[in-house]
Amino acid sequence: MTMSSLEAPAAAEARPDRPGVTELRLAAFATHRRVRFPLGPLTLIAGPSGSGKTSALRAYEALARLGSGAELEEVFPDPVTCVPERARPDAQRRRGFRIGCTVDGPEGPVRLDVAVQAEPELRIVGERLTAGGVTLLETALRDPGRPVVQAAWHTGGTSAVTRGPLPDDRLGTALLPLRVAGRTDGERQVLAAAEQMVLALRSVYACDPSPRRMRAPVPVGSGLLLRGCDNIAEVLWRTRAECARRHALLVGAVGAGCAGPVMDVLGETLRDGTIRGFLDRGDGVRTELGLLGDGELRYLALALVLLTGPGVLAVDQAGEVPAALQTLTVLTDGLDRCLDARQTGELVRLAARMCERGHIRLVGAVSDASWACGVPGVRVVDL
Repeated sequence: MTMSSLEAPAAAEARPDRPGVTELRLAAFATHRRVRFPLGPLTLIAGPSGSGKTSALRAYEALARLGSGAELEEVFPDPVTCVPERARPDAQRRRGFRIGCTVDGPEGPVRLDVAVQAEPELRIVGERLTAGGVTLLETALRDPGRPVVQAAWHTGGTSAVTRGPLPDDRLGTALLPLRVAGRTDGERQVLAAAEQMVLALRSVYACDPSPRRMRAPVPVGSGLLLRGCDNIAEVLWRTRAECARRHALLVGAVGAGCAGPVMDVLGETLRDGTIRGFLDRGDGVRTELGLLGDGELRYLALALVLLTGPGVLAVDQAGEVPAALQTLTVLTDGLDRCLDARQTGELVRLAARMCERGHIRLVGAVSDASWACGVPGVRVVDL
């Protein structure tokens, strides 16, 4: 994006080097109406059951998947559950929901808002991308009988905008690099803003460790940690040999959050070719992961996520952008689930240290975050 001549140089210097989502907006989504979630490098969304924590993370992940180019029905397999309960259909029996976000980065704050029709058929009916008070992309459903929306994007040349159709089942912002030539300053502004938005949304890893599926030995696979951390034994087997420094940090973190001494955390190959994970207690004593409690397994998995990078996690990283210019955002529902107060505190302190470096962000949902208010580096959104 071209910086306005009225902008002070200090404002440009203050821009983040890596794009990140700084606000999530739920204008009308599930239990939320006209809600804004300010997001920092480490954000805890707190509230009792039914307050909408899971819905907020669900909306964030949906935007991330749309930004990666996923089709609408793949992102929302049951879209009616996203419609606010009291939302009444219009004269054409249409109901839907609206979500959006703001991404800050080298191009300054860029805002995206999306309106989705859930009934009678699923489609994107409106989308707006704005930056610096300029509408860079705007779409609207003009002909309900056609599977397209009419789009207009900023040109800034002899004509103010360029118009054309875009599919109604994909996020238009993610398609702009394929449609906009970048011949004028205005088009280059559109491309820069869209690329910043897409980069921030693509760099998301949704994680919800499932202790039940983490206990058994696992076959050798891709070596990338799955969403439920089912294959954690295989990933431990891989990461221990790849980076001794990060592995030492993991061992220290696990020792702080698990009962008893922890000298090492590793995986070993069994005769049948599967890999079993265990903790080395020292003096030849080993504890298989299958014997650990649910809280210890979730703590171990989340510590591993925070201490590794996209190369170890099953995430759709933007390969065309250097890793140094990307920030991975971890979404975790029930961050404190099964954890005691000591484990939760240790995990959040670890997250704060990692997020401070700028390579990772964390948005986690917890039942209570009163203990975290005032903790350096932690932003609490209390529902």
